[in-house]
Amino acid sequence: MANLTFKDFKSDQEVRWCPGCGDHAVLAALQRALPSVSQALGYDLERYVVVSGIGCSSRLPYYMNTYGFHGIHGRATAISTGIKVANPNLTVWQACGDGDALAIGGNHFIHAIRRNIDINIILFNNQIYGLTKGQYSPTSKLGAITKTSPYGTVEHPFTPGSLVLGAKGTFFARSLDVEIKLNQDIMIQAALHDGCSVMEMLTNCVIFNDGAHKHLSDPEWRADRTIILKHGEKMIFGKNHDKGLVLHGMGIKAVTIGEGGYTINDVLTHNAHSDNMGIHMMLADMKGPDLPVALGVIRDVKDQTYDDGVRDQIKDVTLKSKIRCVDDLLHSGSTWTVE
Repeated sequence: MANLTFKDFKSDQEVRWCPGCGDHAVLAALQRALPSVSQALGYDLERYVVVSGIGCSSRLPYYMNTYGFHGIHGRATAISTGIKVANPNLTVWQACGDGDALAIGGNHFIHAIRRNIDINIILFNNQIYGLTKGQYSPTSKLGAITKTSPYGTVEHPFTPGSLVLGAKGTFFARSLDVEIKLNQDIMIQAALHDGCSVMEMLTNCVIFNDGAHKHLSDPEWRADRTIILKHGEKMIFGKNHDKGLVLHGMGIKAVTIGEGGYTINDVLTHNAHSDNMGIHMMLADMKGPDLPVALGVIRDVKDQTYDDGVRDQIKDVTLKSKIRCVDDLLHSGSTWTVE
């Protein structure tokens, strides 16, 4: 296996996203993460395939020096599924937007998660349709004023984490476009996960929805409004690392350590590998102002994958089958002799 570097994954194509678009940072994180993936798993460059649908984020395959497939709107997950099942030795990475994946592609998205197909889905969430010029998307905030909702949307948005976990997802992570190091770590963990990995990247669209995630990404208050979860570590956040998450009744509560009788021992320890879907769902659903937004790997559990199931089934059927060639097939079942 070659010692792959960042430059090996970078294509010679001009990156045509708008200056300041959050997609640039996600692309850089992916190009920097994959050499570590190759080293950990022994993958050559030829084993990588990057798939996309339609949207600004779907230009990503052109910027990766790998095999690629630019699909049609909403169908990236179907294409990724076909590639992985047809050739399980390939490692499949999918770039899709919140409109592409969760609207027209929503059916494919949830069923790939339900089936636990071993693909890596990077969901670029800028809460808007960018390529088609500013219509509201399935993740746009209630009341958002857009080209197609001039008086404000009247629809409740999807929370992608809830959608993934509701489909019994085995891996879900969330991050901000500006958290490049965290994004690299998430992508490496996603690659090491055997099953469907969904990574929600909160990205900024500087043209049609500028500042959508500023309340989280701004350095002034990022530490107080987000929490980076790490498996096996206490759920602590805040500029002074003095805030923590504790169980409170049937939910989660943010407290200041040392106040109200709360100590470090009361703070929850993150267990991404727990079968307890409830705690992961609560973490994925957290939002301000009372709770921080969870970043990092929220859930990472093992389960049988669809592609392994198909492979094992074919092996089992082949071993038991009496049909070994075309002649066997033609003479099986009911046959007639024509005179």
